[in-house]
Amino acid sequence: MLKLGLTLLCVLVACGPTWSARTVDSHLGPKDLTRLQKVFVDGFGSSDLQSIFFSSLNIQLTDATQKEPLCKKIATLHAESKLNSFEKDYYYIGASKNLGCSAKLDEALLSKVYASLNSDLGSSQEIFYRVVTHKILGVAINEATQAKVVKRLQELLKKDDTLTGLGYAFNVATQLGSSASFIANRVEDAIVQADEVDGKLLQFEGGLSITSLIINGAFGVAKSFNKPSPVTAEQAVKFANYFLSRRSVQTAKGAHVLIEALKTISGAEKIAPVCVQLIGNGQLEAQSPTLNVAVVDLLGKPLSPAPKAITAKVIRKDKSVLAEKVTVASKSSDKTTYVADLASLKPTRGSYQAELNADGVYTQTLHFKVLGRVKVQSLELGIAESDASAATRKQSVNYPSKLQEVLSADSTQKLLLKAVLVEESSGKSLAVHQAFVRLQNKKTDKEIIFVAEQDSSKAYKFDMDVGNNGKNFNYQSGTYSIYLTVGDASLSNSFEWLVAEVQLKFNEDKEVKPKTTSGPLPEIVHQFRVPDKRPPRIVSDIFTGLCITPLVLLFVFWGKLGINVSNLTLAPSTLGFHAGFGGILVLFFVFWLQLDMFQTLRLLIPIAVFTFLAGNRLLRRLYAQRTSKGSSSSS
Repeated sequence: MLKLGLTLLCVLVACGPTWSARTVDSHLGPKDLTRLQKVFVDGFGSSDLQSIFFSSLNIQLTDATQKEPLCKKIATLHAESKLNSFEKDYYYIGASKNLGCSAKLDEALLSKVYASLNSDLGSSQEIFYRVVTHKILGVAINEATQAKVVKRLQELLKKDDTLTGLGYAFNVATQLGSSASFIANRVEDAIVQADEVDGKLLQFEGGLSITSLIINGAFGVAKSFNKPSPVTAEQAVKFANYFLSRRSVQTAKGAHVLIEALKTISGAEKIAPVCVQLIGNGQLEAQSPTLNVAVVDLLGKPLSPAPKAITAKVIRKDKSVLAEKVTVASKSSDKTTYVADLASLKPTRGSYQAELNADGVYTQTLHFKVLGRVKVQSLELGIAESDASAATRKQSVNYPSKLQEVLSADSTQKLLLKAVLVEESSGKSLAVHQAFVRLQNKKTDKEIIFVAEQDSSKAYKFDMDVGNNGKNFNYQSGTYSIYLTVGDASLSNSFEWLVAEVQLKFNEDKEVKPKTTSGPLPEIVHQFRVPDKRPPRIVSDIFTGLCITPLVLLFVFWGKLGINVSNLTLAPSTLGFHAGFGGILVLFFVFWLQLDMFQTLRLLIPIAVFTFLAGNRLLRRLYAQRTSKGSSSSS
């Protein structure tokens, strides 16, 4: 049964920001961080060494009963892992250190790790994992080994300058000191390979992991070797938008690299974007129009240092300016919330936009609505004769009261309702998006809804002829409650009002059985078309006789003229051809008696192929005989 509540009437409009300078419209909120925290917790329970490592990076376990089983688990996973040796060694050693495992690492494993930097490393990825593994173990790399590793890194980048190779090279260069400063010249080569999506996002081919790897590494190189920021402010906004679009990541590694990338971009002082967004749904009450705005970094934390001055330019929907400069002040109890009090501007009901400016650096355009309040100035309800033969008796009802008298109308009358709606603050006539009159049967709860139309005087009218609408009510006479429902997206007090009750009497009081909406449907039995009537038996007999006549004449003429079978031999081709031809004739006869076309075709095809091959051999043999006779007679 259809139920119209106030939620149906208060339709929320999109109140959001547009593209602006050094600002984004979202951030990692508490719900996002809680969900990512759960991803890390779940990572401990997985059978993936990589997931356990990244979970241990972000959550510190203090319960020994949890740590020891995990320490044994990662040792087993390390032994069984099919990852590259350098990668699984890094995850295992790192997880062991993060968990504080009491068991010592295997000496053979440590010896292999210590000796790895003196071997011929095969990729920048391997160099990265071996170097950071030394760092985790607290083992310093001497200058000679560093120089060797840097030289090997240069050689590898000449052969492999893919995004993955450059990303690992950027990240390991920050661990190798000034001798690896050459890598700063390759940062621009990587950044220009970013793909732009819809003019709003920047990402690298390979997704979240590669994009985070390159961004973290590029900013790390810039910081370590005192170089300019690797991306512009506009690019930083687009990269931030991409990372925020991936907040629903489900793996421990994905969650970790996402948080690290957002921390990296937020830490870039001169280009870091901030989030400026409305708090709430952007709908303000006309009595207390207070605009609440959140100004935070990409992780939802207060800006440091906080903006010194934030102002807003308020513009109406028709582009006229309501206020040129409104102060947006910080809320003392919450350093992330800024408030603009618009009460002095006395904004009327409608749509607005606020152009925010923070310290002349951050700008953002926010859209919001000021809601009005509707008032029922008057409502008249009455019963009139359908043919207008008598005067209409109308009664007034004040909102939110209910008419005490129960009205009565039969099939010769009609029900009338007229309501005048005005804006509470100004008293002006108001047009709303939705104005319904709902009649609900008190006994069965069945209801029917009519639309109230606005006339030239701006009043909403409802006119229902009882006799003509009997079918809509299934001719069910009885007492009906009359509700007036008013709603609009720009109103704060949309309502549904029980106006009165009316006794409706229809000419036909039919009991309409409800249609079955569930259960099995009747079985559909396919019926072929009824065959056409056959001709009389004598017609069929005459036709059959005419068809047989040529065959009878053939045997008669053969009897009188004689049959020349001198060339008939018992060769396989001769017997096969005549047998096949005879078989085709027999098949046609059987088809005439009982077979259908499809059965006949399935049998005819193999017989026809056999007859064709045998006939071909027979004709070739006859031609060869005739040729040999001709040559012998000429000689």
